[in-house]
Amino acid sequence: MPSRHDRREPVMDRRGFLIRTATTCALAAGAGLWGFLSYSREPLRRRAERVFTFKDYRVADAAAYPGLVVVHGRDVEKMARAAVERLGGISRFVSPGERVLIKPNAGWDRQPELAANTNPALVQAVVRLCLEAGAAEVWVTDVTINDPYRCFARSGIESAVRKAGGEVKFTTEGDFLLTDLGGEVLRVWPVSRFYHEVDRVINVPVVKHHSLSRCTIAMKNWYGVLGGRRNRLHQEIDVSIADLAAAIRPTLTIVDATRVLKRNGPTGGSPSDVSREDTIVAGLDEVALDSYSLRFLELKVEEVPFIRAAEERGLGVSDWRRLNHVEITV
Repeated sequence: MPSRHDRREPVMDRRGFLIRTATTCALAAGAGLWGFLSYSREPLRRRAERVFTFKDYRVADAAAYPGLVVVHGRDVEKMARAAVERLGGISRFVSPGERVLIKPNAGWDRQPELAANTNPALVQAVVRLCLEAGAAEVWVTDVTINDPYRCFARSGIESAVRKAGGEVKFTTEGDFLLTDLGGEVLRVWPVSRFYHEVDRVINVPVVKHHSLSRCTIAMKNWYGVLGGRRNRLHQEIDVSIADLAAAIRPTLTIVDATRVLKRNGPTGGSPSDVSREDTIVAGLDEVALDSYSLRFLELKVEEVPFIRAAEERGLGVSDWRRLNHVEITV
């Protein structure tokens, strides 16, 4: 019995073949002509990308509190708490419900003992203080030089942050927003988006030698907000550091001088390059904080051009003695 699937196509004669071929060629030629006419040498215009600016994260100056606090000791958490308490307490800097970002130096795949990164115990203490003040979230981030996952793990910072109840934010390629820094060298630049998503920013740098800028402390630590090819900035490194200091005005700065990398910075690599100083320095004036901290590297203000450049812009005072200051041991 024949099946309906057994149907055979009728044989096409020569005339039908020529008509179908001509039709197909005409359609192809028409498509090609349309493509040619619609082609443009001008690239497709991308939608203009939004350019952000930094918030001013500072709190109001208060004459009742010292402008600079130096704390010596061996218990890092006690030292951090003592410093913040002398500055007016953590509630002066963080209010309930706020989202806080802590910026350590976590740029290098190095162990804590090598002092290339901020002491994890200090980062942990600051996270705890912020949460005790009622912060809704506490983020810790840095745009690292080495692999970020290795940097945060090997430095001990990731573990310390999690123990304290904070969250490490790893910056990936898609986490940058164009930001107008308004500087002489640094104008519009890709910046980690996390800074645009928080209410407060606390800078927690480490004191160490730097082969180009002589030192990296509070103001130089802001290089870790930038994406892009930031090594291009090294040709005018002092101006770019002052640009960053002018653009980013943190809520509070706590400088880690517990272990100081005195040579072969910023990466280090040998315990012999590290000096145990058991000190932290806290305050709101990053020019003064950097100036005070030069002592740990046997440097003077006149040897560090970016400090003078920042002072000339009105960002702080290099003569830290002009500030009401306190020095204690705990």
